[in-house]
Formats: sequence, C-alpha cells, structure tokens
Amino acid sequence: MTTLNATANAETLIRRVSELVDSGRTRAARPLLAAARKMAGPSATLARLAAQISVDEGDLGEAQRELDVAIAAAPDHATLRLCRAELRRRNGDIEGAARDAAEAVIADRRDPTAKALLGTMMLELGRTGDAVACLSEAVAERPADPWFREALAVAQEADQDSDAALATLDSGIEAAPGMVGLRNAAILLCIRRRDFTRAVRIAEEARTVGVVDACLFGLKGHALSSLARHEEAADAYKEALKLGPEDPYVRHLVAASGALPGARRAPPEYLRTVFDGYADRFETHLISLGYRMPGLIRAVMMEHPALLAGRDIGPALDLGCGTGLAALAISDMAVGPITGVEISPRMLAQARAKQLYGELCEIDLIRFLAQTDQHWPLVLAADVFCYFGALDEAFTAVHARMEPAGWFIFSVETLVADHDGNVPGNGDWSLQRLGRYAHSTDYVIQSALRAGFHIRILRSEPVRFEAGMEVPGLLVVLERIRHDG
Repeated sequence: MTTLNATANAETLIRRVSELVDSGRTRAARPLLAAARKMAGPSATLARLAAQISVDEGDLGEAQRELDVAIAAAPDHATLRLCRAELRRRNGDIEGAARDAAEAVIADRRDPTAKALLGTMMLELGRTGDAVACLSEAVAERPADPWFREALAVAQEADQDSDAALATLDSGIEAAPGMVGLRNAAILLCIRRRDFTRAVRIAEEARTVGVVDACLFGLKGHALSSLARHEEAADAYKEALKLGPEDPYVRHLVAASGALPGARRAPPEYLRTVFDGYADRFETHLISLGYRMPGLIRAVMMEHPALLAGRDIGPALDLGCGTGLAALAISDMAVGPITGVEISPRMLAQARAKQLYGELCEIDLIRFLAQTDQHWPLVLAADVFCYFGALDEAFTAVHARMEPAGWFIFSVETLVADHDGNVPGNGDWSLQRLGRYAHSTDYVIQSALRAGFHIRILRSEPVRFEAGMEVPGLLVVLERIRHDG
C-alpha cells in the first residue's frame, strides 16, 4: 500500500512539474523535479523535463548532459532521441542531430514527427532527395499538419521541383484552410517563380475567406508592385501596417510604397527617412542578403592601370556611401583621400566611425555634383542607381566632375521579364517592389555613351539574394576618355 501511494504521489508530482515547465515557470519546477527524482528514481520523462528546464535557463550544456545520460540508459527511446536532436540542431551540430533523428525513426517507424525532423536535417545537410523522401512520408501519415507541408515544399523547391512544391502548398491550404502560414509560403514561392499574378490571386483568396496577417499583405504588395500596379500595392502595404504597426519590415514596405511609380528617381526625403530608420541594422541585413558589391568593386579595382603599374590612383568620390562598405573594401589600396556623399545622417555616423573618409558630406548626390568644382580620378556608386530611374542626369553630372581617364564604377539591378514574359516599366527602367529601380542593359549602355563615357567593363553579376533568389545586376566601369575636354 505504501508503495502504491508513493507511486501515485510521484506521478502527481511529475505531472505538476510538466505543467510548470509548459507554462514557463522553470524556477518553481526545479525543486519539484528534484523531489520527483527522489521518489521515482531515474526515468526518461524526468530526464526530458530536466533538459527542458536547463534549456529554458540557458544552460544548453547541462541539457545535453541530462539527455546523454538518459539515452545511454535507454538508447532506443524515440522521444529522448528527438529531444537531443532538437538540442543538437540548436547548438549547430546538424550531423549529430540527423543521427539522433534517424535513431528516433528506427525506434518508432510510425512517428511522423521523427521523419519530419530527419527530413529537415537532411535538407540542412544538402541531401535534398533524402529530405523530400522523409518529409513526404511525414505528410502522408499526417496530411493536415501545416508545418510538415511547408517543410516538404521547401525541400521540393531545394530539389529543383518548384511545381511539386506549389502543389504541396496548394493541397495543404485545401486541407488546413485556416493556416495563414501556408498561404504566405505559397505567395512567396510564386514571387520567387516570378509568377506575380498567381501570388496576387492567392492573397486575394486568403482575404476572401478572412485568413490574413501583416506578412500576407506585405507579400501581396511585393507582387502588385512587380506587376506595376503601384496604387494597389500601396493599399496592400497600408493594410500590412494596420496589422503589424511595429514590424520594421512592414514599415519599410509602406515607406517604399511612397515612391511615386512615375517618378524618375526616389525623392531625397524618402531616402533620408528610409535609411535613417535602417542605419543600425543596414550592414547586418545586407550580409544576410548575400550582398556582393563591395567585394566586386574591389575585384574590378585590381584591374585599374594605375594599381597594375604600382602607382596611386589618387582621390576618390564615394556617392551614396552609406555606412562605408565600399570604402572598407578598398581601404588597403592606393586610393585616397576618399570623399563620401550620403543623404542619411545616421548612415553617415556609421561611416564616420570607420575612419576611412577624408570628408563626409550630408547632401543629395545630384546637388553635390552640381555645387562642387573638384575633379576625381575615381568615382564609386555601389547600389545607388537602384534609387534612380532615369540615369542621364546623374551620368552627365558625374562625367563633369571626373578627370580625364578617370574611372566611374557603379552597379544597377537588371530589368527582367516576369513569369508571363512581360517587361515592366517603359522598357528602359521600372520601379520594382521595395521602391528600387531596375534598368535594361541597353539603356545603361546608351545613357553612358550619351554622357560621353567609354564603356570599359560591363559584367552581369547578382547583386544580392532576395526571397531566396539571386537579384540580377550589372557591374559597370565607365572611363572618361582623355580628349573629351
């Protein structure tokens, strides 16, 4: 009788510990856990709870030790294996996580969660075919689970089968119509496929049935902007702001929609507002997007005749210098002093802290070029002309401020057709989603020639990644020829 009461009390205590852990009250759970262990002895359930408490307290090492001991005693326990797989994944040990997930599948071949976790680990290891196989089994066993559906779609797209990925999401939406995450994933996939019309249709269907969030309206705005339906895009961004007023990503989308679609460039006031609010996370965000221009500028500078001959290039002008990434990329080269021009004071503060510039000027670049009488042998404009539609005025102004044989190095985003083969804008340039402009290669060439430049280098280069896809661009080096006055 005493043994039965002790067992009952231990089970009650363990249940209470579990409730406290689930509610996040780990400080209250720990002493009860110790008491439960004294009453019940070692168990997989208590080891799992102890590990969760350690994770919640930030002691991942102790959590790992708890699970290691428990798995050594019960190596075929699927739940413990899954717990350690998640912990290893969190610690960056993807191969270890995959081994534990595989052992969990072997221990319980009917557990779709184990198969799904193994599939995600296979995807992180680059084994896309294995990932699709595992996640397909998980979906087959639990077809209404939206997380499994979304993970399978990611794996299918990574396995170069975006048609299957979209079909997976479509059937998931049908099975779980109230899950906005599946609809967002489908819209984002359509955007990556440049099927903007379908992306808008999915968003409108979601609104019809009342399944929306800030992200859905933001993505809808992306798609509408890409179809040059800018007024509708602005309305979508406003709806996003209503649902996510403090979301910085949403706020950036709304700000971008303020750039008029017919404008020949983004207004300086708009740029100042956007980049002042963006300055503190600018570099981190660009790195996360795989931003390549500073490195590409450095690489092309290695071909400069002065450097090849062992001479200094001399002073340089960095237009739209931002936080100073381009200057940082060439800081060990024989170039300088560098003058930086930037409209955003908070971006200038970041650039100033790098101590790479001889002078920094807070002014719109067109105004600066019109007011200065200095000439430079090198002018840089990294990711600047994505905020200009028409280029002739800027190119002519730069040409007037360059020394003969000077180099003008800049980048643009390339104007490409949509999923239906339509080229947006006027054929020369178009305002894209997020308020940036893209330009046709022919237009860039003709604008450069009209301004009096010689085209020295013109290379197709992706400028960064967006929504998991390369953003096509051009890296251009123009030269002011020696006899043009």
